[in-house]
Amino acid sequence: MGGFERLRSSVRAKLLCLVLAPLMLGFPIVMGLIWYWGEAYYHRLMVSRVGSDLATAHGYFERVIEGAGRDVQALAASQALARAQRDPAALQALLAASKARQGLDFLNLLDASGRVLVSSSGLSSMPERGQWPMVQRAMLGAGGSVIERLAPEALAAISPLLAERARLALVSTERARPDPRAAETRGLIVHAAAPVHDETGALAGVLEGGVLLNGNLGFIDTLNAIVYREGTLPQGSEGTATLFVDDVRIATNVRLFEGARALGTRASDEVRTHVLDRGQTWLETAFVVNDWYVSAYEPVLDSRGERVGMLYVGFLEAPFRAAKQMALLIVVALSLAVSIVGALLTLRWARSIFRPIERMHATIGRIDAGDERARVSDVASRDELGRLATAFDHLLDEQAARRDELRALNASLDRKVAERTADLAAANEELRAAQRRLVMSEKLAAIGELTAGVAHEISNPTAVIQGNLDLLREELGPAAQPVSNEIRLIHEQVGRIRLIVTKLLQFARPGEFAGYVEDVDVNAALADCLLLTRQHLARSEVRVVQNLAATVNVQINLQELQQVLINLIVNAVQAMPDGGTLTLSTADRDADADARGALIRVRDTGSGIRAEDMARIFDPFFTTKKRQGTGLGLSISHTLVERYGGRIEVDSRPGEGTCFTVSLLAEPEYRIEAGLADARVNTAHTKTDAT
Repeated sequence: MGGFERLRSSVRAKLLCLVLAPLMLGFPIVMGLIWYWGEAYYHRLMVSRVGSDLATAHGYFERVIEGAGRDVQALAASQALARAQRDPAALQALLAASKARQGLDFLNLLDASGRVLVSSSGLSSMPERGQWPMVQRAMLGAGGSVIERLAPEALAAISPLLAERARLALVSTERARPDPRAAETRGLIVHAAAPVHDETGALAGVLEGGVLLNGNLGFIDTLNAIVYREGTLPQGSEGTATLFVDDVRIATNVRLFEGARALGTRASDEVRTHVLDRGQTWLETAFVVNDWYVSAYEPVLDSRGERVGMLYVGFLEAPFRAAKQMALLIVVALSLAVSIVGALLTLRWARSIFRPIERMHATIGRIDAGDERARVSDVASRDELGRLATAFDHLLDEQAARRDELRALNASLDRKVAERTADLAAANEELRAAQRRLVMSEKLAAIGELTAGVAHEISNPTAVIQGNLDLLREELGPAAQPVSNEIRLIHEQVGRIRLIVTKLLQFARPGEFAGYVEDVDVNAALADCLLLTRQHLARSEVRVVQNLAATVNVQINLQELQQVLINLIVNAVQAMPDGGTLTLSTADRDADADARGALIRVRDTGSGIRAEDMARIFDPFFTTKKRQGTGLGLSISHTLVERYGGRIEVDSRPGEGTCFTVSLLAEPEYRIEAGLADARVNTAHTKTDAT
């Protein structure tokens, strides 16, 4: 902690940290970023390079396959074949010569049904080839060539020599998937076929031929020479190419030991899963036989679209990795040397900054200790810090002169402040009270003016709609029957608009809607309200429980009381959409603790009211019913009850239901505050009408 406090209080320490920050903090960060970017760029470069190599190898492989097909098609359409068909001996000689010239391993002439007629290999038996996909295609008049994977029996049926050439002993390979077999006997061939037509153009037979790729070192060496020409890789690296049957190397120039090719070794399980099982191309570093190579694998598909092998190209990664690490180390070493030299030079220049600052700091310490005559005096520096030291001394001189004046003024000012503070405290309290009264008055006037204006503007178009609706019904007569339901709906919606307008006016001018006061039996009033809301109760599974125990009548307008109770009952029913219990009860107010009167309680078992909504439920236009209601029901009910000196209280717990309690007086007490509020609202409405 001492070192941190010294850094906070010492300019020297801060400048040293500022100078050394690029070396201590910036250098590791920059070097880390360079190393990270170098690794990322190296990886992208290697993947891009091996991907390009794979594209070249794929193109050559496709040309080899297509070349076999073109050679067979050319021979099938030649005049030499047409002439030789008349002489079996000449035909067999032609096929044998063509096979050798075109580099094929077998060449056979089939009849129109797919049976071998003449074989370049001199087969004694004449097997059928009609089930082979390329032969079937040639029978339909189209030639071509594909890759096929043949079982040892199929290879022996072509030529026993091919089955023997295809056999490879499996070599135990690190990271490969376990395989119980001792040898790979399947063969990967390029199979080509072309139709042979007679003089009339009819199909006379099929010419088929192929090349066995197992152990075909000439093919794989040529592919490797095309992809990795001399000079394309750095010294120490070497390019390799391989052809697989499944995951077994059947043609490769990867070396196992003492120059022996790695025939019979297998690809790693990770590569096999990615390429053969998932059918995806591998472009990444991979362990190949005994070392790490930047590798590219792609699946090889047969005529049925099945993955029967893999084509691979890659190059040894170690020389590239060594070159990358050497380049990064050189960059790090040069950057470190430049940072150290720059820091040493900066530290020498920083000394000229330390001296004036330290003298000013010492002067400030002497002044804090009570030496008001302490000064920096002359410094050798003539830069901004030297001028700052001179200005600092001048400032200290002026401060000393002002200090004496301020001491005299402070004594006088303290007395005056004490006198004025008491006066300001009293005035501020009166001002805040007046501001609160003014804000409340302006709010009430604004709400009344807005509400009355909206109700007035809505009433006129509503009356026009109702009048024209009645005229429409009267003019159409029986012709209105097809749209009677639509007319009824319009009539209902107009009635709903009138109800909303009435509520707005009742909120804006509650005094004009007040009825005459009468002696009301709250039990009978509650029973009437229950009857008026029977349609709401009928649509829900709500059980009603009544406990009417009040004996005291109250003085209130009956219609206004019914409006309050109906609103509370409807709200309670809507709070229980899945059913529940509605409890309606009455009781006398406690005459000892409260004025004489009656209590009416409406309790539901709904979801209750959220704590954050409890303070706003009686606010105008506040509602939790997003698709229905205007938010005026509880506000108007609250106003009506308080007009006669009563009150509405609510008790609710989320998940347990809600209970509204209406407390009414037997002898109403009209509240002065409510009258003043009504007067403000009515005054605002009068101003609106006058305009």
